[in-house]
Amino acid sequence: MKVLISADMEGATGVTWPADVEPGTEQWQRCRAMFTSDVNGAIAGLFDGGADEVLVNEAHATMRNLLLEQLDERATMITGRHKALTMVEGIQGGDVDGVVFLGYHAGAGAEGVLAHTYLPNSITGVWVDGDPASEGRLNALVAAEYGTPVILVTGDDRACADALTYAPRARTAAVKDYVSRYAARCRPPARTFEDIRAEAKAAAGLAVRHEPATDRGPYTVEIEVDATQLADFAGMVPTVERVAERRVRYTAATAHDMIRCFKAVTTLISNGIEKNYG
Repeated sequence: MKVLISADMEGATGVTWPADVEPGTEQWQRCRAMFTSDVNGAIAGLFDGGADEVLVNEAHATMRNLLLEQLDERATMITGRHKALTMVEGIQGGDVDGVVFLGYHAGAGAEGVLAHTYLPNSITGVWVDGDPASEGRLNALVAAEYGTPVILVTGDDRACADALTYAPRARTAAVKDYVSRYAARCRPPARTFEDIRAEAKAAAGLAVRHEPATDRGPYTVEIEVDATQLADFAGMVPTVERVAERRVRYTAATAHDMIRCFKAVTTLISNGIEKNYG
């Protein structure tokens, strides 16, 4: 049994504030240890449940946040940028039996601690075939295309509720409860380690590869931004059309193409953001 952990940071234990996840800040250095503890809880639980191999893919920002020297020595880790499938890099080998979305969060426009989709503020909403799309939903579609079920989602309580909409059979572990975008009622890391470990052990039983979902496309994605020039930038990507002042749309034949186009769009959007006027 091989399991991939896609490890994001906004949904990690103790994280509530932008500085907690911004590389280079004092708070980020502090929160890296709690983030690594969450990952180690999942690794321990997966091996408790019978996993033979666990691969961790760093999925936050620079993708150099986890403390390798503190990682459970039974696992291996993909760290750094840039990667073909970004947050679910490693799944394309076709040998991953289950995927864990660890440290995930609610999507842009939704209530949740540090809720966003790829970009912290400039993207105000994402929809796939008309359904609101968090990073979890986008990545779950890619995983399904490789026959890999989502078996566990951790994050705040809103991220866990979101998971039920795209992976209803997955286990969930809430490490904190939403109070506001920048506040949460948090459990300490010693407790969340054990909570995640217990859920990961149970989730291991769900790690059974399915037939690849190659017949679900095409996918139509709409992205809403908070400034008109960002829609202009997004529209520079071939196949992406501007459909309103602050909204663009594209259609991709496969989830693989969908997520790669999404990455291209968000990269251009991020280059169009001005410091003072957005």
